[in-house]
Amino acid sequence: MYAFRPRPARPLIALGAALGSVALLAACSSGTDSGRTAGAAGAEQVTLTTNLGEKRFPKNPERVAALDNTSFATLKALGIKPVAAPKELLPATGYDDWRNDDSIADVGSHREPKLEELNAAEPDLIIGGYRFAEQQDELEKIAPTVDISPSDEAEGGYVASLKTQTEQLGELFGEEEQAAKIVDELESAEKAAIEATDGETVFLAVASGGKIDNGASRIGRLAEPLNLRNVLSAEGQEETSVHNDSGLAPETVAKLNPDWMIVMDRDTGVFKGEGEAPTPAKSLVKGQDAWKKTTFASRDQIVYLPADFYVTEGAQAYTASFELIAEAFAKAAE
Repeated sequence: MYAFRPRPARPLIALGAALGSVALLAACSSGTDSGRTAGAAGAEQVTLTTNLGEKRFPKNPERVAALDNTSFATLKALGIKPVAAPKELLPATGYDDWRNDDSIADVGSHREPKLEELNAAEPDLIIGGYRFAEQQDELEKIAPTVDISPSDEAEGGYVASLKTQTEQLGELFGEEEQAAKIVDELESAEKAAIEATDGETVFLAVASGGKIDNGASRIGRLAEPLNLRNVLSAEGQEETSVHNDSGLAPETVAKLNPDWMIVMDRDTGVFKGEGEAPTPAKSLVKGQDAWKKTTFASRDQIVYLPADFYVTEGAQAYTASFELIAEAFAKAAE
């Protein structure tokens, strides 16, 4: 079984000026904010186990700001339309309705959050955490903020916490049945992938910066419950961030000769359609002469994760990825 150690959240860029301005805005609009708080206090409450401990929140909030990208697909499935979202983090496909809706305020991204726009949207509740974890205190000045984002540190690991996140969103919005369906689909796909894998070695790769590098720091979460062995474990490279160039040479991978490769295309995932398009992961892999005779290349034992995996990472993304893995491994075993 592939051994994977929990990893701390990556540091985000500090934005003192922006946060200072939104604090001033929140102070100036204290009447509005206190009105939201008072209204929430009289509503039915639900207790959620957040990443910051157990907290109570108003059930069925009417004006929801969705900041955590791992929650987007589930919110859509639950029929929730946010009043604000970081439109720069929206996946390229499937979210045109949010992206083009002027009634949904654009709060930028976690790197450059437009907290003034978030404040002006007057949310009753903010779904924060994950990429927005460091802004928790400033978000709380605008509206109650819930962080139930998936976490490597959660009991059972990241995939287990995806299920908990989904169930708690269902409870928050009174959509427990739909949430249970999403969890069932994830568990079925995960089980199929577990049964299809049988101790094979795997190179967990990422297409980043125009090259193929070690992607274990992000997609190790996907491999964690599976019967796979990270071929780079002996090389001590499990902790490499997908944001950096680890210096991993193609020849190193070729020498280790893994049975399989699983690839996340970060370059494609973050491409906004402006400027020169990145080279797709498939082209980068095929262009590596050093890999021509490896087991994974010669047998075409390569799984390419959904193109938007890097910017989704929620329950649905993991369901789709587990299904791809199960299908590929089952086909290879025929």
